[in-house]
Amino acid sequence: MALRQDSDKEPSIELFIKAGHDGENVGNCPFCQRLFMVLWLKGVKFTVTTVDMRKKPDELKDLAPGTNPPFLLFNGTLKTDFIKIEEFLETTLAPPRYPHLSPVYKESFDVGADIFAKFSSFIKNSPNNTFHEKALLREFKRLDDYLNTPLQDELDQNLSVSRRKYLDGNRLTLADCNLLPKLHVIKVASKKYCSFDIPVQFTGVWRYLQNAYEREEFSQTSPADIEIEKTYLSVVKRK
Repeated sequence: MALRQDSDKEPSIELFIKAGHDGENVGNCPFCQRLFMVLWLKGVKFTVTTVDMRKKPDELKDLAPGTNPPFLLFNGTLKTDFIKIEEFLETTLAPPRYPHLSPVYKESFDVGADIFAKFSSFIKNSPNNTFHEKALLREFKRLDDYLNTPLQDELDQNLSVSRRKYLDGNRLTLADCNLLPKLHVIKVASKKYCSFDIPVQFTGVWRYLQNAYEREEFSQTSPADIEIEKTYLSVVKRK
């Protein structure tokens, strides 16, 4: 898969991500999707290689020994820490040619920080998970409150309830690249194994998800539901 932008000076970028159960399609890995989204949003030309973790090719073992996806080749240089990769891309692929993706508001990064950990405890303790379900719902409530609370530019418009599409406003940022892949996993796995749906009263969360699924940067980088279900089947069986 390649995204093109006319230039003869673009860097050579290859992103390696986890393959699905068929060994080819996109697998379940929120960190892989996070970087996939960042590169797509940057509008830079890049290629994506899916790595079958059951039979990692010898050339990849030589390229990144002991390293699991995601990792990146940037102009031939290997980069393996996804946080450092994201920071590097934000610094290197910068304006005026490429957009900055950093959020304006620090809270946009902080608000979803604990939701995936609460989900992990919830699904690991299903079906005796009332305590963990309440903890997960508290995190969803926190996220919903943030999404429905007007940001400063909306306050300047005298809005009492936010209408923004994403965490930090009406553009996708690094905060969304971090949170949306996790929310997708939570939504699919919780429904499948815990009969849990995100409550409809969390209107901000649902507005956020619906807007995100309309963006190809998110929908086209997301794993199929079956990939998420297969991942968490082993978690449920271990109980």
